[in-house]
Amino acid sequence: MNLDRRVLLAGLSSLAVAPALAQPAPAAKSGTNEVPLARRLANYSDAIRFADLDPPTIERAKVHLLDSLGCGIAAFKEGTVSAVRELAFANGGNAATIIGTKRRASLEWAAFANGAGTRADDINDVYVGRGTGHPSDNVAACLTAAEGVGTPGAEFLLSVLLAYEIECRLLDAVYLDTRGWDHPNYALISSTLVAGRLMKLPPERLTEAVNIALSGHLAMNQTRLGALSNWKGLAGPNAARNAIFAAQMARAGITGPSPIFEGEAGFFKQVSGLLDIDTASFGGRGKRFLIHDCFIKSYPAQAQTQTAIPAAAKIAQAAGDLSRIRAIEVRSTHFGWLMAGSMPERWAPKTSETADHSLPYIVARAMLDGTITSASYAPEALRDPKAAALMKLITVREDASMTALVPKQSPNSVTATLDDGRVITERVDDLPGFVVRPMQRADAEAKFERNAKAVLKPGQVQRISDAVWSLDRAGTVGALIESLVIDT
Repeated sequence: MNLDRRVLLAGLSSLAVAPALAQPAPAAKSGTNEVPLARRLANYSDAIRFADLDPPTIERAKVHLLDSLGCGIAAFKEGTVSAVRELAFANGGNAATIIGTKRRASLEWAAFANGAGTRADDINDVYVGRGTGHPSDNVAACLTAAEGVGTPGAEFLLSVLLAYEIECRLLDAVYLDTRGWDHPNYALISSTLVAGRLMKLPPERLTEAVNIALSGHLAMNQTRLGALSNWKGLAGPNAARNAIFAAQMARAGITGPSPIFEGEAGFFKQVSGLLDIDTASFGGRGKRFLIHDCFIKSYPAQAQTQTAIPAAAKIAQAAGDLSRIRAIEVRSTHFGWLMAGSMPERWAPKTSETADHSLPYIVARAMLDGTITSASYAPEALRDPKAAALMKLITVREDASMTALVPKQSPNSVTATLDDGRVITERVDDLPGFVVRPMQRADAEAKFERNAKAVLKPGQVQRISDAVWSLDRAGTVGALIESLVIDT
């Protein structure tokens, strides 16, 4: 624990932090924004219409939605996902469907179970602002609420887009991690607003939903530090669950503490510090949506480790015999080093959650196998003595020149020194799915097929894809829900 604390303090003082992560949150300006932030967010959420969206933005929402659903289906049989799903069934309810099945549960449990699948393998999308988060954490709340009230497909797509926009704008406003708070707090706000919108709450009720959500459901950043637990992949789904609960409470007329952001013991004083968030600058009505700046992962691993995987695979191919390697240096961005290469637990991961946030393990495993898949974190893989031997050779260093390329790129380099003194270096700056190389329909379908082939029968990915691509013309989300049932 003391080591982790020193690491975080060192990270705060580093001069190499990316501008997106290093800048302090701007102070609220005296005399401006007298309307409480919760109400301004509610007003924005209520005002945007599907007609305000341009075709490229609608297409981007569809691609990210398909990717999120694919992540959930691919993880359907995994232990944590199965356990949460069975808990959802055991708690009863008939309001919304659990993805992959024809069975239903309460809105809150359906959102939690569906979100658990999306996050399980850590291969869902990412946004990097001052903080880093997973906007696809919002999809479970959107889908659950949309099904529960019979929302048209276009309105559901709009809710996904709005949730992405709100969470990304909040990620741009402040880096919560160094204050001890976790990024699902952003998704809690965005999911609450869009769930309430789907439930047709007026702005004053949406405001109360946010008040309720934030007053009792904040997530701590201990989830991301040290040896990581199952909760790493469940904190985001829990935000979706709490968002649905808060929206339902507000719909029933329940009020919450106000002003929840600006109050004497509110979010600004307890969690984030003062913020100046201008909702007039948010996407829509001619303004660009930040979903265009989100990137989709290629591998089930922490966002800043993605490019290390092909780099490590190329090193292994060039070296030939891995026993000839005497030393391995990994250079990464500040955040890649901080979260995946600075804590001692990253050199001896005992859980899949720690392993997929470990640069030493990911590099070693990619050198041995040529890639990273969900099987890379199986118990026998974590105990592999060959991986342990390679990890002993690895050092991880941050590189300020790499940090400067964030968020459009997230570089990593791997350098191996061989027994004859030869030095081999491979560097990869970005991959398909990054902001500079956004995934298209065919890319998203290929990723879905690749990751879900052990779960789905031939033709099912196309069936789901067709439902997503035509969603804006669908009367409800019913056909999409039906397409997600796993054939047995």
